[in-house]
Amino acid sequence: MVTLVNKLVQKFIEPTDGFNARVLFTILFSVTILSILLTVIGSWIGMGEISLEPIQTFFYDWPRNFFIAFWVEALIAQPIARFAMKKVHESQARKAVNE
Repeated sequence: MVTLVNKLVQKFIEPTDGFNARVLFTILFSVTILSILLTVIGSWIGMGEISLEPIQTFFYDWPRNFFIAFWVEALIAQPIARFAMKKVHESQARKAVNE
């Protein structure tokens, strides 16, 4: 899935685009692909059987799943991940300076 997301992101951004544009498109495509797959597969797991019902109700269920996942990713998961990576890089930079 990561390679699919990377390919899609590369089609929509230019080399001159900034970090925020890259992050936004990565979030958008990751959430879209995951929400599509999990709308169907998650329903099958929840029902305990494979049926056509999640496919038949896909366009009713998917938009809600997409928007919940998008806002959780954009407002909670990504800021926490960026903060953690910033702290890791600061720690690595301090260690490099002290060596």
